[in-house]
Amino acid sequence: MDLNKLFKAMLVVLPIMALSACSSTSESETDATSSTSGSSSELATGGVETGGIAPILTPEEQQRLKYQELRKEHIIYFDFDRSSVSAQFAEVLQAHGNYLVEHPNVRLMIEGHADERGTPEYNIALGERRAKAVAKYLQGMGVLPSQMSIVSYGEEKPLDMSRTDDGFAINRRAVLVY
Repeated sequence: MDLNKLFKAMLVVLPIMALSACSSTSESETDATSSTSGSSSELATGGVETGGIAPILTPEEQQRLKYQELRKEHIIYFDFDRSSVSAQFAEVLQAHGNYLVEHPNVRLMIEGHADERGTPEYNIALGERRAKAVAKYLQGMGVLPSQMSIVSYGEEKPLDMSRTDDGFAINRRAVLVY
């Protein structure tokens, strides 16, 4: 049996998807098939080549994937001695807010943190203001207050112990915990 007949017999027996996924065609097989009416994918799909293009996503699907990626970020950082949410975290909070609105049975704890500068009492209050600011932001997007709880750790749970400006900045945060 020559290669052309063998190849045509394989087309009848093998599923089309298995054929389009196969990439181990030898050079002699490629030469043999190109002398017929076209490539293997053209033969298998009636003249249409398949398999090389990623699916086109709708704008809604693109937005959903973007928000899914943004929800991996769970930390909102704050400026020194401030509890207002920075505009740079708007998209992250939008992604979390949309998720919570779409899933009203999901609960979120918002942890407020501060760096070690200031008294422990002041830092507990600052951490609480930060957690409340994030909760208020999410409520403005339609998240139910019953879905959220807050806790302040003040300076008690630092992420960075270096006592540098960068370390202090990392410790001034609110953490979203599902």
